Amino acid sequence: MRTLIAVIVVLLLAGGAAAQKAVSFPTDDGGVVYADVYGENARGIVLAHGGRFNKESWDKQAQTLASAGFRVLALDFRGYGKSRGPGQSDPLSAPLHLDVLAAVRYLRETGAKSVSVVGGSMGAGAAGDASIASQPGEIDRLVLLGGSPNGPAEKLKSSSLFIVARDDSSGDGLRLPRIQEQYKKAPEPKALIILDGSAHAQNLFQTDQGERVMREILHFLSAK
Repeated sequence: MRTLIAVIVVLLLAGGAAAQKAVSFPTDDGGVVYADVYGENARGIVLAHGGRFNKESWDKQAQTLASAGFRVLALDFRGYGKSRGPGQSDPLSAPLHLDVLAAVRYLRETGAKSVSVVGGSMGAGAAGDASIASQPGEIDRLVLLGGSPNGPAEKLKSSSLFIVARDDSSGDGLRLPRIQEQYKKAPEPKALIILDGSAHAQNLFQTDQGERVMREILHFLSAK
């Protein structure tokens, strides 16, 4: 299975561009989220960016996922691009999980039968918190790159895949211990992949392990 997915990833990365359109939708607290949607499939994925990124930063990964049979929504969090909402002047302290939930619900309301979320760094925290706040079954699976829920991981309602580089660090030190702590609390089914190097979250795609990261994501999201 993994060998087949490896071949698929290589073919997809070399493939043509998926159809893309701009959309917007409201959040529960009066905000508005702007996003790009790729593909027209029944399996949905929300891509949630890190603090130094935006929705456009996901373009290559979104194209790959769309070509693999997913409908992909890459959002701009409030305070980024045209997206707006309470707390937008300090996104790290804002209720970003509401932006993720709004994106999940937009995909479901427009035909998605299942929706998963891939989040990097700040977006990983928002994705995890969205799962905690979601209705059971609302978010199918979570992929958390270089991050973990801000809230209690034991309350996650989704299958989860944590991916982090061993030497990934911030001003507070290595990120791995906190991620491992949250991983241990997360309910099954779950998986943790620790990669060599120090690349953080979405920056993993720019390293020589980028294809492996995408392969692991596709394997996790495609598993029965």
